[in-house]
Order: sequence, then C-alpha cells, then structure tokens
Amino acid sequence: MSKRSTLAGLAAALLSSTVSFAADMPAPVPVPAPVEPCKATLIGPAYGGVIKANPNPTCFGVGGLGDIYIGGALTGYGYTQSNPFPTAFAPPGYAPDRAARFDFSNLQGWIQKPEGTFQFYVQGGGYAIPGLGVQNLSSIDQTDLLFTPLPVAFGKIQINDAWSVQGGRMPTIIGSEAPFTFQNLNINRGLLFAQENVINHGVQLNWAEGPWSVSVAGTDGFFAGDITWFTGNVAYKIDDSNTIGVNGGVNLGSQNVLNRSLRYQFATPLNQQNSGIFNINYTYSNGPWIVTPYFQFTNVEADQRIGILQSASTYGGALLAAYSFTDNFALAGRVEYEEQSGVRGSGTTSLLYGAGSNAFSITITPTFTFDRYFLRVEYAHVELGGITRGSLANGTLGTGFGRDGNRTSQDRYMVETGVTF
Repeated sequence: MSKRSTLAGLAAALLSSTVSFAADMPAPVPVPAPVEPCKATLIGPAYGGVIKANPNPTCFGVGGLGDIYIGGALTGYGYTQSNPFPTAFAPPGYAPDRAARFDFSNLQGWIQKPEGTFQFYVQGGGYAIPGLGVQNLSSIDQTDLLFTPLPVAFGKIQINDAWSVQGGRMPTIIGSEAPFTFQNLNINRGLLFAQENVINHGVQLNWAEGPWSVSVAGTDGFFAGDITWFTGNVAYKIDDSNTIGVNGGVNLGSQNVLNRSLRYQFATPLNQQNSGIFNINYTYSNGPWIVTPYFQFTNVEADQRIGILQSASTYGGALLAAYSFTDNFALAGRVEYEEQSGVRGSGTTSLLYGAGSNAFSITITPTFTFDRYFLRVEYAHVELGGITRGSLANGTLGTGFGRDGNRTSQDRYMVETGVTF
C-alpha cells in the first residue's frame, strides 16, 4: 500500500472519529443573562399619574434576601373651608373640624422586597386623608383614629408568573382612588371614596395573564378586625391606552359597632361596614391625557339586631381627568354626583346625608412637578340636596354642613407641597 493510501485512510478514520465524538457531546447549556440589580417592578405604592413614582428608587442588597428598596413621602398642606362640621361630630377627646388648618399630609416611609418567591411591603408613618364632604381632623388624630402609624404591612408569595397570594394589612382592591394624597390626581378624596373601605386586614389571591388580572380577598372591610368581607376585582387591558374593570365586595357577616367606642366607629362606620358595594371602572391613559370615569352602587340591608332599622342604597358616578401641558405642569379635575334612596326627613338609615339626600362636587387641581418635588393648589365645591334640618333650640343638628348641620354647601381651598422619593 502506498504512503498516499495510508495517509488517506488515517485522515478518513480521524475525521470519522471526530464527527462521532462531536455528535455524542451534549448541547452547550445557555448561560442566563445576568439579572440587572435594582431594576425590579415595585409592589407599591401606586401613583395616579401626575405625581409619578421615583424611576430610580434607593436600593441595596441584603445577603440571603436580595435587593431591598426604600422610599417615602414628606409632604405638608394647608386649607381654608366654609361651613365646618358640628363640633359634636368629632370623637370625644379629639379636636373638631376647623375652618382652616396647616399640617403635614404625609410623613411616611416604605421598605419592600419585590422579587423572588417571598416578597414583602411595609409602609409606616403619619398621614392625613382629606375627603370632600366629611370632617377633616388633624394628621396626628387621623393617624391615631384610622389605621395607626403602620397603615400597610403584608407578605406575598409569588407562586409563579401568573399566581400570587398575600396577607396582612393591605390597601383595598375597591374603587378608583388610592388612600394617600400623593398617590392621586387631587389632594382631597372624592364623595364616592367615602363609601369604600380603604385599608383592611385579610388574605388576597391574585392572578394575571395577558390582558387579564383578577384578585379576590377575604378581609375585615372597614378595618373592623373580623374577617367577614369578600371582595374582588377583575380588570381587562383592552390595549396600551384603555383598561376596563369591575370591583366590589360584600359583608357576609355583621358587626354591631354601636357597642364599641366612638373612636372605633370613626374608622368602622356601622352602615358602611355592613354594606355591599359594586363599581364599574374605565381608564384611558395616553400621552398627556388620563381619563377615569366610574359608576358606584352601594346597599345596606336592615338588621335591627345591630341597629340598622331600614335598608338604604346609594347611586353615584364620577369623572376624574388630567391633562399634562408640559413635563412640569398638569391640570387635574373631578366631577361627582351621588344620591341616597329613602324619604327625606324620615330619620332612617343614612349612608350619605340622610335618607333622600344627594351631593354634587367639583374639584380642580393645578399641579407643578420638578424631579421629586411637587406643588399643587386645589379648589373644591360640594353642594348638598335633600338634607334633614335640625334645630339648635330643640337640641337637634341637621345632616348637612356648618355648626348647626343646616348648611348645604362647602368650599375648600387647599395647597400641598413636598417630595416623594
């Protein structure tokens, strides 16, 4: 055999061996891209669109836990208003509603772990939740009477990309407005907000896939301490600009708050705690526009065992909107109307301003923002109809505004400024 034939045979054998060896090798394992630190989607707080969340929140790594994020809101406000509520409406031992006040609206901080199987969110500090058509106490008194200096604290298990479960002290899944001033288009919460629970204890199950998101929860409703409420929220994202949803809840049990202290009743009103509520929400958000109309229905059934002598319902609608003229200036507004069933002056169950009453409100809020700082002013007007009038000579108060409860309108001028981080 020639040398040429021998070399050709060896080359063929070597090539065959190499091909066979390569075929037997396992496919290379792809190396996952490194996770960029401090770029997670945060659990909260939610923002309404004019005052925006910090795009670069403070973050630090903790061994064994991962990235921990911290933030806060330091804000103050002042206001003057006509026809403050009767002094008798304030809980005993607390300063009543005033014609004017300067105070802090948020001295709050939060810490969260938004990644991994186990997550958590904790928010604490002082706050005021001013609302239209209701008395507005000092921030210290509201913090004490409402949800304590630890309003939100819950843990969360992220089961997979679609499912999660959380439990603890959480914001409600009902309504279109969030609890705290910096989260919303307006400084004051609206009339419809007063019918909704705000912070509650409980357990919540979440599912989200594609355009759908669903949450259901068992809670204590209006911070009552007993888990008797069932609530749910279903939202469908039509496209990048349009979202529609329904949400609501009902108390499957009953709580007689009349045998509890007046302090307890401030956060847990008898009629609302034992009611049911249903909302339809729609949001359009595109370019400079944010538009959110929603409809609300509430109902409480008669239950003489706990002091509800007659059933009552409310019907209401609201339109919230904002337009950003520049990156630093926006104009927000809200219009609402709400009415209650029943015969005026009958003295029966009141969810609004007595049986047969109604209320209309309009709010305008110009807002200036610069980086994390904001300044905004607000004018709001509330007009009542169908109130029950009282007589101080006979020792009775009306169900409206003013020290005698007989006034049917209230104007409120407000300013708020501060930083979120």
